[in-house]
Amino acid sequence: MLSTPEKLVFVLLIAATAAAFFVPIVRRVRIVLAGAPEDRFRDLGKRFGHALGRVLFQRCTLRRERVFTGLMHACIFYGALTFDTMTVSHTLEGFFDGFYLFGRTRFGLFFSSLIDVAAFSVMAGVAFLAFRRFVLRPKAYATTRGDSAVIYLLVTLATATFLYFEAFSVAAHPETARWSFLGPWLAGLIRRSGLDAASIAWHFRAAWWAHVVAVYAFIAYVPHSKYLHMFAGPFNVFFRRSAPSGVLAPLDLEKSEVFGLEKLPDFAWKDNLDAFACMECGRCQDACPAFASGKPLSPKMILFNMEKALLAGDRALLEKKRDDLPGLVPAAFTEGEIWTCTTCGACQKVCPVEIEHIRKIVGARRSQVLMESKFPSELNAFFRNMETNSNPWGIGFAKRAEWGEPLGVRHIKDVPGAEYLFWVGCMGAYDEGGKSIAAAFVRILRAAGVSFGTLGAEEKCCGDSARRLGHEYLFQSLAQENIALFKRYGVRRIVTICPHGYNALKHEYPRLLDLVPDLSDEDKAGLRSIEVVSHAELIARLIGDGRLALKPAPAGTYAFHDPCYLGRHNGLVREPRSVLAAALGSGTKELARHGQDSFCCGAGGGLMWTEESLGTRINRLRTDEVAASGASLAAAACPFCLTMLRDGLKDKGRDDIAVKDIAQIVAERLA
Repeated sequence: MLSTPEKLVFVLLIAATAAAFFVPIVRRVRIVLAGAPEDRFRDLGKRFGHALGRVLFQRCTLRRERVFTGLMHACIFYGALTFDTMTVSHTLEGFFDGFYLFGRTRFGLFFSSLIDVAAFSVMAGVAFLAFRRFVLRPKAYATTRGDSAVIYLLVTLATATFLYFEAFSVAAHPETARWSFLGPWLAGLIRRSGLDAASIAWHFRAAWWAHVVAVYAFIAYVPHSKYLHMFAGPFNVFFRRSAPSGVLAPLDLEKSEVFGLEKLPDFAWKDNLDAFACMECGRCQDACPAFASGKPLSPKMILFNMEKALLAGDRALLEKKRDDLPGLVPAAFTEGEIWTCTTCGACQKVCPVEIEHIRKIVGARRSQVLMESKFPSELNAFFRNMETNSNPWGIGFAKRAEWGEPLGVRHIKDVPGAEYLFWVGCMGAYDEGGKSIAAAFVRILRAAGVSFGTLGAEEKCCGDSARRLGHEYLFQSLAQENIALFKRYGVRRIVTICPHGYNALKHEYPRLLDLVPDLSDEDKAGLRSIEVVSHAELIARLIGDGRLALKPAPAGTYAFHDPCYLGRHNGLVREPRSVLAAALGSGTKELARHGQDSFCCGAGGGLMWTEESLGTRINRLRTDEVAASGASLAAAACPFCLTMLRDGLKDKGRDDIAVKDIAQIVAERLA
């Protein structure tokens, strides 16, 4: 098709495009590889299957939070795959006259019609997304509008020039129509226009070059844009975390020279990949309770600014010149961002490419607390109270068991063969609302004939809040004392009334065991085998086994608020609902956001112990949904959530809506 000089020009174009594409790709790959080591190479088969399903079937974008946006993204994705295949054929046609990738096969005939369908789907997707970005202008799309405009223009040019080429290809060589439906129609218009054969031949060659230049310009631009996610995103999904989303990795405090994320070299390679995989779609921002309540945190901007920092500091990063790099706070992250995150995980749940935001924020907190001693002033009292009395209020640790004395609750050592250690937690031991939950749960356990004991005054805070507030040293100190108690009393099963304690004991304590001194391999194996269950799980099991008899359900409506560390982080969505259905019947009214899409109460991430002075209080946004549901009872399964819902409804003057934990509800219904 091309003359020898044209082929030489074409080869130069290919080389220039390859350089424009691969040079920035190599730069970013080097940045990723410069990250700290992290093992993400286990279960490769499962990883591949998960990534293939998420990407190939577009399960990453076809989600209910943005139905039409996901559909249009899928149209562009599948259309782009088809066009990419055609680009290979188009390129080879330049060197081999009349070349067609699929030859004379029936699939080749089918593909000729498929490429026309792709042209429609791509343009529909571009039109929809451009309208949203430049006309509707949602907050989630507030970044890099110029970048999006360039991409939309290049995609439009690539599609238009293909149709230009297809029309004159069919006009000049009718046999190339195959099963195309647009080509013959456009060719008919050309013939009726009166163009002579020489003009048609000229346009055929010009259209080929126009399409090649448009496609190659798009290829060259992608690595410099947010559309790099087309390549980085699938790898990010492949290397997703295997642990539950609420789990934080422990720091080796004895061997580490840097605690947390102080500068760019402290990011793991997967963190760096996260930054380049970000689509800037803003789904994380839309789901974030901190952003929704007017606080300075946007999970999207955490990644956006991290990518900018990595590119700006890549030379020092690659040359290992740590001292030439600024601290991440405030160079990349602001204090307002890192201290307003509730670690609810909504951002991670909705992210199409499974970016892990929480560990970056908590990593920055760790650095600020452990290396800079910088944190919100109200945490001075919190940390001091935890260090001296192992609870957030600083109440004497000797009073920890007083809540259970009127109930005759016994220490685990005095209950031979106890089925469960009842982990009371700080809220259950000291907070008035929490004490009510603990007492109700004791009634349930006794009614079901479950033998149990507590650690009494020996129990320490599980350390969840301290860890998420960045004080890893305090967390590990508390955890090691509790682990020693588990070992001493031969604990085999634990039940909690707090999802935060549940998450810490079930997932984070076992990961800490290798850092605990003086534990044998046998000790570690025994401690890792401890079964940890939530009270929601255990109550559901007891009801299902017929060990609890409940009175007939009263008339009324109720709504259940899913705690983040129960539902989203640990997948316990059905269990509390089955408990409520057994106790209260079918009068449930689901909140606007529920299950794994639940909206945070505002207490997680240690923010229960900070002053929420910026923007609207998060619990008020959640109680708006409770009030809007029309339910007369708001049920919870977390003492933190119980407090936040009660306070939020009280602020709104809605004392007519009762707030109770599922344990309190079941205890009231015991026959």
